[in-house]
Amino acid sequence: MHRALLPAGWPRPKGYANGIAAEGRMVFTAGVIGWTKDEVFEADDFAGQFDQALTNIVAILAEAGAGPEHIVRMTCYVTDIDAYRTGLKEIGAAWRARLGKVFPTMAVIGVSALVEERAKVEIEVTAVVPQAGTG
Repeated sequence: MHRALLPAGWPRPKGYANGIAAEGRMVFTAGVIGWTKDEVFEADDFAGQFDQALTNIVAILAEAGAGPEHIVRMTCYVTDIDAYRTGLKEIGAAWRARLGKVFPTMAVIGVSALVEERAKVEIEVTAVVPQAGTG
């Protein structure tokens, strides 16, 4: 079970949570990039790679019996912060398609490069799966 933390008088953030209190079994992903399970980039655009990275994250979480609803923390490393900003409509569509109305704590960090040269985004998540009987 987890709940978003919103201090009194603070405006509700759009697309993320200021903090989350959670209890349960923790699941962590490595940095996940936007290539397929066969390590092939099918998209060279930012939004396409973001969508594939989210697809990959959902598959990894499923291996631990977790789903998007269990994500409490996300860190996105992006090689082009302007591509992130200008692609928010497409990113939002990918988010809704893959994660639904999940809004974890989140950080987006601009970096000069990622290990895989064609990668434009790398995403890490932490999920917390409630223990049986706790919701």
